[in-house]
Amino acid sequence: MKIVSWNVNGIRAIVKKDFFETIEKLNPDILCLQETKAQDKEVQKALAQLNGYQQYYNSAEKKGYSGTVILSKIKPVSMTNDLGITKHDAEGRLQCAEYESFYLVNVYVPNSGQNLDRLDYRKQWDLDFLNYVKQLERTKPVIICGDLNVAHKAIDLKNDKSNYNKTAGYTQVEIDGMDNFINAGFVDTFRYLNPEEVAYTFWSYRFNSRAKNAGWRIDYFLISHSLITKVKSIDINSQYFGSDHCPISLKIDL
Repeated sequence: MKIVSWNVNGIRAIVKKDFFETIEKLNPDILCLQETKAQDKEVQKALAQLNGYQQYYNSAEKKGYSGTVILSKIKPVSMTNDLGITKHDAEGRLQCAEYESFYLVNVYVPNSGQNLDRLDYRKQWDLDFLNYVKQLERTKPVIICGDLNVAHKAIDLKNDKSNYNKTAGYTQVEIDGMDNFINAGFVDTFRYLNPEEVAYTFWSYRFNSRAKNAGWRIDYFLISHSLITKVKSIDINSQYFGSDHCPISLKIDL
């Protein structure tokens, strides 16, 4: 099975680029998108020419903001949106597809804000989200994919010293949040298989960052430890453009 995750930074914008050609080349069994920045009907319209997938949407109440989509060739056993916690559930940030042998959670984790004004909220989100996926794991293994909005280690961003505790995505609070997932038994598949590789999934549109490869690795596949022997490959597909993030793909025997 091949699962692809991609923060598209606006579904209506990216489909005007090479999005459909990229998806045809990647050919995922399941495609998880984040930051669609559109309402359900707008997403449905934008993806109208993508055939062969069951489509599931979770849009934010605020128009043009956040939003997630799961597209699956295999019909899930069930599909649910959100954490079930009122203060977290207005932004369309989470979907959970239940399959026969695993749960797949597509997530767009909140950014802590340009001035770190949402850092306290983010800390609570991380705690509540971890509790949510650990509850799922009681039933069957979990695959988490998406934009987790954190560079876990210094290797995961170009300029670690100048960003530490100053920039959203690389504060100790967010790093601790990711540590909690790892300590709870979830495996960062890319880092597990590539312990020394420098690779990024996000590049700011400012300062010609992508051309300079001044990026961040903030998009992940985290999986239950029981699944690690089933992973065949994990790829950061930086050759594909259209967003300030690139797609990442996981091949796994399930």
